[in-house]
Amino acid sequence: MNFLAHLYLAGPDPAAPAYADLVVGNFIADAVAGRQRLAAYPPAVREGIRRHRAIDTFTDAHPVVRQTTARLRQAGYGKYAGVIADMFFDHFLARRFASFSAEPLADFAQRLYALLLRRQAEFPARVQHFLPYMVQHNWLLGYVEIEGIGRALSGLSRRASPGSGMETATQELRRNYAAYEADFRAFFPQLQAYVNEQLTIDNEQ
Repeated sequence: MNFLAHLYLAGPDPAAPAYADLVVGNFIADAVAGRQRLAAYPPAVREGIRRHRAIDTFTDAHPVVRQTTARLRQAGYGKYAGVIADMFFDHFLARRFASFSAEPLADFAQRLYALLLRRQAEFPARVQHFLPYMVQHNWLLGYVEIEGIGRALSGLSRRASPGSGMETATQELRRNYAAYEADFRAFFPQLQAYVNEQLTIDNEQ
């Protein structure tokens, strides 16, 4: 999953004492490598990193997501199919955010930006670098429109191997929009159930 899904799934209760740390962990997880770097963070941030990785593992192994990535590989996107699928699913989550949260997406985005900016000094360098761009261009709200997903994928393509084709992936989304939306609608409630089950297990331990 991409930024919006991970931030949304970080924790159900913004008033919970560990919520901010869990959000931070979920947000920086991809940039934290090695046990030594992981150990430098407080326990709740480490838990957020662990949850991010558990979500990614569940997602990558799920048969519906494999169906999505197979369709993208067939369309010519090869090893980048998973990255593109994550972006597509963030688009559908943004489009349907009111079905999952009583908080409007615009308010959610501004609340999360404020939280992340307060903690920016704790982030790995590359996350510190892109966070201001994320806030300035309001990536989370931008995912509502296909054009916003297109801008994000074009940015990723510039940092990927030549010929990734990610900058053209919204053409595939438009061609097969209903199929990708059906994949999201089948998968995301199962991901929510998995995360809630993990939270229950964690609270019982």
